[in-house]
Amino acid sequence: MIENKKEFKLISKKNPKSLLPNTLTIFGVCLGLSSIKFAIDLNYSMAVIAIGFAAILDTLDGRVARLIKGTSKVGKELDSLTDVISFGVAPSFIMYFWAINEIGKFGWMIVLIYTVCCALRLARFNLTTIEENESWKINFFEGVPSPAAAGLVLLPLILNLSGIFQFENKEIISSIVMLITSVFMISNMPTYSLKRIAIPRSLGIFLLLGIGIYLSLVIFYTFQTLFFTGMIYIILIPVSYFHYKQKNKNFLKVTTEEEETEDIL
Repeated sequence: MIENKKEFKLISKKNPKSLLPNTLTIFGVCLGLSSIKFAIDLNYSMAVIAIGFAAILDTLDGRVARLIKGTSKVGKELDSLTDVISFGVAPSFIMYFWAINEIGKFGWMIVLIYTVCCALRLARFNLTTIEENESWKINFFEGVPSPAAAGLVLLPLILNLSGIFQFENKEIISSIVMLITSVFMISNMPTYSLKRIAIPRSLGIFLLLGIGIYLSLVIFYTFQTLFFTGMIYIILIPVSYFHYKQKNKNFLKVTTEEEETEDIL
């Protein structure tokens, strides 16, 4: 009797190109889990840096997959699971070990709320579809994306590590920041999708120069640069909201005019 055996395939034989982006995604989840270990060892500097590298890999894996045409359904699901660990579980644990544990059971409840909101946000993202005539919406996320949310949640710790300003009641401030970020993740607030930014070739040299300057600042002024990066992103949230509203208004206006023209014809 011949038995029908189903072979488990992480990488499809028809699409071996997906190996590279999936490998980057797995590295990301390893960094997320490692950040929790660093936090347990009270090495909060390395915990934040690990989350930062995980965010970089999260940006790269999608771009690499699209560049080499190695996208796959497995990669999409793996990316979401990785995001829950690296940007949902890990940052909340880091902040819990650093400060939030000082408020007892309420602190743990905040950790659970943030992690659940991150999972819900990613589930909604996987189900989001954009109509062909609304392609401009691809430049926006619905709610704060999980990597950015992780950075916002870690801002109080980053500020403390930067030495720019030392504050008291860090457990209260951290709890408030985590709760606000949780709400923004599951909200309908449009935010810029930085993964989809297209840079003209003519500006490529300036982009490389900017990246070089930014990396230099990160190397020599790590936490100060990360803190100001987070503040810039916070400023961009209302900017992206009004930008989205303006583009949506223009889109509705054009759509209405087209419908009126069709009626006349």
